[in-house]
Amino acid sequence: MDHIHFSLLSLTILLLLQCTKTLAQTPAPAPAGPTNITKILEKAGQFTTLIRLFQITQVGDQINTQLNNSNQGLTLFAPPDNAFSTLAGGTLNSLSDQQKVALVQFHILPTFLSMSQFQTVSNPLRTQAGDSAAGAFPLNITTSGNQVNVSTGVDDATVANTIYTDNQLAVYQVDKVLLPFSMFGTPAPAAAPMSPKAAKKKSGADSPVAGGGDATAADSSDAVGRGMHGIVVIGVAIMATFYL
Repeated sequence: MDHIHFSLLSLTILLLLQCTKTLAQTPAPAPAGPTNITKILEKAGQFTTLIRLFQITQVGDQINTQLNNSNQGLTLFAPPDNAFSTLAGGTLNSLSDQQKVALVQFHILPTFLSMSQFQTVSNPLRTQAGDSAAGAFPLNITTSGNQVNVSTGVDDATVANTIYTDNQLAVYQVDKVLLPFSMFGTPAPAAAPMSPKAAKKKSGADSPVAGGGDATAADSSDAVGRGMHGIVVIGVAIMATFYL
């Protein structure tokens, strides 16, 4: 009997030790921390240039503060490093600090948009860069099936995949850097100046004084002709009287 009790006790001890070992090997769930856009991009990889721009402009800190202190969502279009590498050499270095801020903010929508919501958005979309009017910071979305295209008036990008979404922040990888029209658009060519000769000719043709002068001269000539004709008729009549 004692032998049976000892066996049961030993078995119980072994089971407890095994359960303890198993629990010790299971990692504890990570605590829910504040949203950090930099960590999200670092985990995704290949966003070194964008992360550096976030740090230089401090837009990354602004995003984190906004997400963690308000219920207003955000949508980020994130170009990877190979998208930045296609820009002309020195493009980023040629921008002022204010322009770098505007460039980064142009990639951020002040609302959360899921992939399905792109189907029904109204263009142009307003970004955190500000004015969405033509010639400023317009951003237009077009869709074809499940494909989402983003147009700036300077270049057209395609949403490649979803990097992160939590119903408050959506991060989408795009295959190009979104270039604002106000910074990278080609201004319309100025009208060619009119030659002095053509301008003088046009001025003469359009001038009411010139037209009026010609008409007055013609009228005067007609009046003189009529007067001369009257004198001739009177002279002929007088001569006819004498001969009669």
